[in-house]
Amino acid sequence: MGDEAGVRIEDYALLSNCRTAALVSCAGSIDWLCLPRLDSASTFAAILGDESHGRWLLHPTDPAATSTRRYDRETFVLVTRWESGDAVAEVHDFMPMGLDPDAAIRRTDLVRRIVGVRGSMVFEQRLSIRFDYARVMPWVRQVGPEGDPCLVAMGGPDALALRGAPLKPIDYQHRGELAVDAGEVRDLQLTWFPSHLDLPHALDVQNELDATKAWWQDWADRISHDGPHRDEVVRSLLILRALTNHETGGIAAAATMALPEEIGGVRNWDYRYVWLRDAALTLEALLAHGFLGVAGQWREWLLRAVAGDPADLQIMYGPAGERDLLERVLTNLPGYEGSAPVRIGNGAADQYQADVVGEVLVTLSAARAAGLNESGFSWPLERELVRFASEQIERPDQGLWEIRGEPRLFTHSRVMMWAAFDRAVRAVEEHGLEGPVERWRGLRDRMREEIDRDGVVDGHFVQHYATTEVDASLLLLPQVGYCRPDDPRMLATVARIEQTLMSDGLVRRYRTGTGVDGLSGSEGAFLACSFWLVEQYALTGRRADAHALMERLCGLANDVGMLSEEYDPVAGRQLGNTPQAFSHLALVRAADALALADLGSAEERSR
Repeated sequence: MGDEAGVRIEDYALLSNCRTAALVSCAGSIDWLCLPRLDSASTFAAILGDESHGRWLLHPTDPAATSTRRYDRETFVLVTRWESGDAVAEVHDFMPMGLDPDAAIRRTDLVRRIVGVRGSMVFEQRLSIRFDYARVMPWVRQVGPEGDPCLVAMGGPDALALRGAPLKPIDYQHRGELAVDAGEVRDLQLTWFPSHLDLPHALDVQNELDATKAWWQDWADRISHDGPHRDEVVRSLLILRALTNHETGGIAAAATMALPEEIGGVRNWDYRYVWLRDAALTLEALLAHGFLGVAGQWREWLLRAVAGDPADLQIMYGPAGERDLLERVLTNLPGYEGSAPVRIGNGAADQYQADVVGEVLVTLSAARAAGLNESGFSWPLERELVRFASEQIERPDQGLWEIRGEPRLFTHSRVMMWAAFDRAVRAVEEHGLEGPVERWRGLRDRMREEIDRDGVVDGHFVQHYATTEVDASLLLLPQVGYCRPDDPRMLATVARIEQTLMSDGLVRRYRTGTGVDGLSGSEGAFLACSFWLVEQYALTGRRADAHALMERLCGLANDVGMLSEEYDPVAGRQLGNTPQAFSHLALVRAADALALADLGSAEERSR
């Protein structure tokens, strides 16, 4: 990619203001940023092409300069330390939180503070602004005086201002140099604003930095986790919070779009939306660590999103509940390492996925058990969802993995329908809510009879009713209480998964060669699936295997703790969109399971 050819997905770190996110490479280039919201059109999209598609590079002029990076404690203030000869300087990148929702509509900021540590270091800036997924070349003008330079770019509804250092136009980009000496601080402020409004005022960077650090650290300090892998759990929960829209409560599946599941392949999807399933599972992870309030906010989001006839239920929505997620191809973007097509929108929004209602009801049941009070609409909403599930009981679906082949009766989907009826029954029996409990019990019993009959072959659970294949989603059956982890059928299923779905010790979702998903090509190992196996190992006495696999998986995170969707164990690199909520929430669950298993083992030894 231009000056950064060979940048891997794991070379990026995340900046977030809980509305949108930026990806910063280890070379100091912001190669992905959508403004003002995560699902807005991109302003920087070099990750899906090269510098001509938009980026903001800040790098020492010395090509031999080396860097290390970290987050400032438990925040999303990224500190990159550069060393060049005897000189040392740091770049502190962050997105101010902008807690006033009205102000957030009018501006979004990103700050790059350069701090001289030792000697003198010269940095180069290269700025390529490309609005609307690199389809709009902006009109750019200088508006600041010589001592206070400000560059303003406008295109269509978007405008961007950069303050802090002079830049000159060269070959359809803007370049400039600036030096910092030991003890000196230079601030670069990038501000998005609607092009019909006046240029916003400059920020008080120190105040914004202090407030942003405090906000993230205060949130992190509330995390309850005393088990193994605490650092990984805390960072994962922070990432899940970063993917949660501060105003609407919508929880995005990832911060990016079109990053490939196979380099050069066609499995390149837009993940910047709110999957009901992913959001529900994220909430379960947050609930387990003391964040009850976010469950109430998401429940309100859910009502707004699914308002109306449950027959119109979608499996995903925009961050504020938008329904129109039309999938289309951007032909002007060549794709990450040439992986095309580059898709925006997501056609899976129109799929029927039978497991989704179950995921939502399992999470709302967990929130109820954790103490979330009913509102005037919460139980009526759940009853409508149960009714919808009962009306679809015979209907095949596209399943957890959103296959684009023939709909089938997937065992995992059928189990999640069982879970929907089970949680409805529990709501009546354990919490005194009203509903046709006898009918729901009958539906629950009917689903169990069917699954036990048609979803088991040769003693193990199967991917769908017309196959002997297994699927990693079957590892979720004990998690929702369908069976115990040590159920003989589960143990046999795990053995089959180990035999047929493991590659270099990591778990793939299913065998793509069977053609079940209706797509060409292959993919990497799905990281969440391997974390599910950690949990299964931990809860069935295979503690050594669980710890070994967990160590391996945590070792696949990058230097700032981020995981994408998949991993290629042959090439040794991350694949798919990043950071991926599914991967991080599964990490949290696996760590919790290990803590529980270790506690049980310690108590057994003490007896």
